[in-house]
Amino acid sequence: MENREIARILKEIGEYLETDDIPFKPRAYEKAAEAIGEMEEEVDEVYAKGGIKAVEEIPGVGVSIANKIEELLKTGKLRYYERLKKKTPVDFGSFAGLEGVGPKSIKKLYKKLGVRNINDLKKAAKAGKIRKLEGFGKKSEEKILSGLEFVSRSGGRFLLGDALPLAESIKEKLAVLREVKKIEIAGSLRRRKETIGDIDILAVADNSKPVMSRFVSLPEVAKVLAHGETKSSVKLSNGIDVDLRVVPDKSYGAALNYFTGSKDHNVALREMAVKRGWKLNEYGLFDKKGKQIAGKTEEDLYKAFGLQYIEPELRENTGEIEAARNNNLPKIIGYKDLLGDLQVQTNWTDGSSSIEEMAVSAAKLGLRYIAITDHTKRLAMARGLDEKRLADQGKEIDRVNLKLKKKGVNIKILKGTECDILKDGSLDLKDEALAKLDIVGAATHSYFNLSLEEQTKRLMKAMSNPHVDIVFHPTGRLINRRPPYLIDIDEIVSFAKKTGTALEVDSLPDRLDIKDEYVRKCVQSGVKIAVDSDAHAIAHLELLPYGIAQARRGWAGKKDVVNSWPLEKMLKLLKR
Repeated sequence: MENREIARILKEIGEYLETDDIPFKPRAYEKAAEAIGEMEEEVDEVYAKGGIKAVEEIPGVGVSIANKIEELLKTGKLRYYERLKKKTPVDFGSFAGLEGVGPKSIKKLYKKLGVRNINDLKKAAKAGKIRKLEGFGKKSEEKILSGLEFVSRSGGRFLLGDALPLAESIKEKLAVLREVKKIEIAGSLRRRKETIGDIDILAVADNSKPVMSRFVSLPEVAKVLAHGETKSSVKLSNGIDVDLRVVPDKSYGAALNYFTGSKDHNVALREMAVKRGWKLNEYGLFDKKGKQIAGKTEEDLYKAFGLQYIEPELRENTGEIEAARNNNLPKIIGYKDLLGDLQVQTNWTDGSSSIEEMAVSAAKLGLRYIAITDHTKRLAMARGLDEKRLADQGKEIDRVNLKLKKKGVNIKILKGTECDILKDGSLDLKDEALAKLDIVGAATHSYFNLSLEEQTKRLMKAMSNPHVDIVFHPTGRLINRRPPYLIDIDEIVSFAKKTGTALEVDSLPDRLDIKDEYVRKCVQSGVKIAVDSDAHAIAHLELLPYGIAQARRGWAGKKDVVNSWPLEKMLKLLKR
């Protein structure tokens, strides 16, 4: 049983327990699910090496949960989970993408209206039944209908952060075969789009039969859709379709370019070929006589057109071809260019790890500084910090900095905050407290339904505060779950330039906020961005590459990203 499935079951157990108002346990199962879902090593491998004691050492996994994981690994089932499902036969997984409908609401909807899944919910909402329930009302029903419509518009697309690890795992399992000479992920996944529809993998192999046989028999595969010598297609257990193509070595570059896309980028290249009397397709670039000009590598393909090599993240036909022709492509930020992370949460609020644990883990990843930015007092559910606790945390940061310096750990911990922006644009902490911090991030966590004008003015008022350095996740969206709130992004970018405020790219795969086109507006306007992990656990620090990909898609270079600079220079780039 894979980590993803174990994590799903543990998460659902937590949801079943929450419906019964059982204290503490739901959060314990949620934490264990998060830890297992983010592990690189499979739990069954951990268990094979060290038994149940090794499973107990996984962060967030205690004796009771370890025993349940052992039962899952041994039998593929869990009696405790089955009893909970029988008691409340609700498909929690089907509600996963719907904002604002929690376990307790789901239980009430089940008991009063027989709602078991998202389809039942849709029928009940459209029939006007939900507004009649105590604790819901007309506005709740309208919010549910709006959420259902938004989920439906997502079209069943998968988050980059869910699809990429799966694709890389499949790639690694095939790459070890002796027949495989080259292998690469293609499609929108290679371009690091926020969401993807399916996965494309391209390979060169001496003999394709063993490669295809291995591919269709992978443990992740739920159904084989097609099985051929040069192309096979499968559906994974989580619903993603994967295509594997084996191509000749001489066509590998052309095929990789073709199957990476985007469609508009490819059309533009083909039009360039036609104007020269050439032909471009997935097999190569050919002259009038049918002789192959290029196609073995992507680099040779672009060179034949007289273009700079265009990184996959830029291939959207939004000016990259003209820039490449004029030798004017930006040198976009690299995946190892970040030196710091300016949004990190700890167990002082809703994070799962201590300040020291987060700092040591960040140092192991090569970061040289992090800002501790726990939530503020208005977010009571996250145990947000008031001015006194923030000052106490500052003393703890001083202590840990000194301790790590003595131990030779090369990292600096900065004092910061994720200060809540109130409805009127004022901040949740007093200016005197903010003035003592190294980094002040401001973020919106409420009143998402304000008008465009109200929301824009709200953000601008927060940005006008002289202590605010960065606006965290500026549009508040949750991909496939919650739309962004309404803001005039052009006005926000213009005001950020005026006030010297940076805007953030949040690396959490369901945020990636701001989106790539907004990053590009910042780059064009000279507004700095920060690429942060928004880490609430050690494993989240490793999500930074997703934010970097978003910055790359927005044409951002190191000069545009404040935390790609050394500490002293980074601090000088901030507003204060």
